[in-house]
Amino acid sequence: MKAKSYIAVVLPLCLGQMATAHELSPCNILAVQDAQYTVCRFDPAKSDIRLFLNDEDGEALGGFAAVNAALEPRAEQLVFAMNGGMYHKDRAPVGLYRQGNEVQGRLHLKASAGNFGLLPNGVFHIEDGRAQVSESHDFAAKKITPSLATQSGPMLVIDGKLHPKFNKGSESRKIRNGVGVTQDGQVVFIKSDTPINFYDFASLFRDKFKTPNALYLDGVVSRLYARDIGRSDFGARMGPIIGVVEARELGGGE
Repeated sequence: MKAKSYIAVVLPLCLGQMATAHELSPCNILAVQDAQYTVCRFDPAKSDIRLFLNDEDGEALGGFAAVNAALEPRAEQLVFAMNGGMYHKDRAPVGLYRQGNEVQGRLHLKASAGNFGLLPNGVFHIEDGRAQVSESHDFAAKKITPSLATQSGPMLVIDGKLHPKFNKGSESRKIRNGVGVTQDGQVVFIKSDTPINFYDFASLFRDKFKTPNALYLDGVVSRLYARDIGRSDFGARMGPIIGVVEARELGGGE
């Protein structure tokens, strides 16, 4: 089979925006044959990666604007965000969710219906500035208490191999988003901007970004926020949201 050609290009996403304005953005567009992806990369030792779920009243935030509104009193803002895992009808997370001392759900280790239960599934977690994607049983065996953890499924890449149930050429093509960690510890978030199948999505993580492990986060409802390229996708209200936060620059005279 002919190898896929990977061509990374930065494209303007809003009227009046030029590619040159976004050269330093952590998010860029990657074109692979007839598919397009948005790829955002961060160093977890330098970037403030967080999970968001509920507001102070316990109501689901549900979207990027609500997260930014919650951050505003602390003079903070989102740099990037996307769906942070699957959720129930009430927006409660499916599986383990941990942000600091806030813990919801539990670690699911048994096969079940849907993508989440297509074992092996996994956990994206951060501890002491180090990010990892771990298969769920491996995560349980580590007995760690990370500062951030979100469980989802299926795993896309497991120890350098694609999930065994993915079929090359599958006609099940959907919008998808996921996360992987490179060998040097960089976190790679990817959202497909065109429908793709699991095999191609997982192959992108393994072959282009060399992530030994990668995790599927969500599907059809996947949305992405990227401040530097002026993007904030609209859609259904979300459950867990994963994002990168920075201090908000306060206005002032020159």
